Amino acid sequence: MSDRNDELFAHAREVIPGGVNSPVRAYGSVGGSPRFLASAQGPYVTDAAGTSYVDLVASWGPALLGHAHPEVVRAVQEAATRGLSFGAPTEGEVDLAALIAERVRVGDAAPIERVRLVSTGTESTMTAIRLARGFTGRDLLVKFAGHYHGHSDGLLAAAGSGVATLALPGSAGVPAPIAAQTLVIDYNDLDQVREVFAVHGDRIAAVIVEAAAANMGVVAPDPGFNAALADIAHAHGALLILDEVLTGFRVHPAGYWGLQQEAGERYTPDLVTFGKVVGGGMPLAALGGRADVMDHLAPVGPVYQAGTLSGNPLSVAAGLATLRRATPDVYARVDAAASAVATALSGALEIAGVTHAVPRAGNLFGVVFAPEAPRTYAGATAQEAWRYRPFFHAMLDAGVSLPPSVFEAWFLTAAHDDDALSRVLEALPIAARAAAAAERPEA
Repeated sequence: MSDRNDELFAHAREVIPGGVNSPVRAYGSVGGSPRFLASAQGPYVTDAAGTSYVDLVASWGPALLGHAHPEVVRAVQEAATRGLSFGAPTEGEVDLAALIAERVRVGDAAPIERVRLVSTGTESTMTAIRLARGFTGRDLLVKFAGHYHGHSDGLLAAAGSGVATLALPGSAGVPAPIAAQTLVIDYNDLDQVREVFAVHGDRIAAVIVEAAAANMGVVAPDPGFNAALADIAHAHGALLILDEVLTGFRVHPAGYWGLQQEAGERYTPDLVTFGKVVGGGMPLAALGGRADVMDHLAPVGPVYQAGTLSGNPLSVAAGLATLRRATPDVYARVDAAASAVATALSGALEIAGVTHAVPRAGNLFGVVFAPEAPRTYAGATAQEAWRYRPFFHAMLDAGVSLPPSVFEAWFLTAAHDDDALSRVLEALPIAARAAAAAERPEA
């Protein structure tokens, strides 16, 4: 039976490529019509047909406090009364830059000395890479298979035929010479990192890495991996770009870097990129790092970057209101909610007899239909991913909205109270049985 979501999707496909403005929203890997959301409040979202769901997407991370937090909404409304965009400096953007630098600090370690505000995570990583190249005078970039850093040309690169082989285009529309400036190697494999630097070390501008991988499922770095990346890069005159677009200010007040610092893993990234939580749900991202590197950006230095909407006053207001309310108590509530759901998820699948793992990185987690948590992209893709489709739809039918891909993290918020969590925990055994009954599709 068709509902309003089906009607909207049919119309959307007539006027928008694929019917969506970001590919994963199309439900391509789970099937069916995507839910067109009409509103959200706290831990809940409501679709165009009027159905409410407990939300475990949280706008892919930004809704740390829960959807439409009253103080965040009020801050945006007040900012809107003063003007929507100025194309000029504002006091708020200075306050937000200072707050970012202040939060990314553990003891004496404080890697953020300068901050540049931009509009999207893709823009932040793209700028960080251009800056690294301009600062070092080198062209090559090292990235890891399965890590997502936005859709700029040089980052949509696929691995070549060998560890030290320059990459091939990973998407139509990416020129081969641009892809060839990237070296794509396996995550959590320091031998490959050393080999790449042994061959190309004097040409490598930077290594870029997700602080903890969360776009090929949740795959945490091995203990000491990020610190070793910093050591190897610095030994060869290259920079380390830590991508915290997803993890920044979500898993810890100072991001995943802060979580690692408190665990005793000490290292200093040269550049850090931020998005999602830093804008409180509005379009805003940032990059920050060492003063001598950041000061290579125009207008001080020769590396050009600009944006009419960079530091947009509404986005800045949402970011400030969110970060100022992201207290230790908020992180404790998010951590507790994530632990409750992750534990129940594993228990339900165990009872249903489904081979699985529930990998975690701080309060981020996901499900893998394989005997153990993966360490690499190849490991993440070597699972019975076809079990996720019936699992996903069983949860949706039970009133719980999950990410529409097995390769995405699940997000809890500080607004997920006992009632919301109870609905999730009641739905999990039903979904686990649906996953157990799934049959492998014919090739």
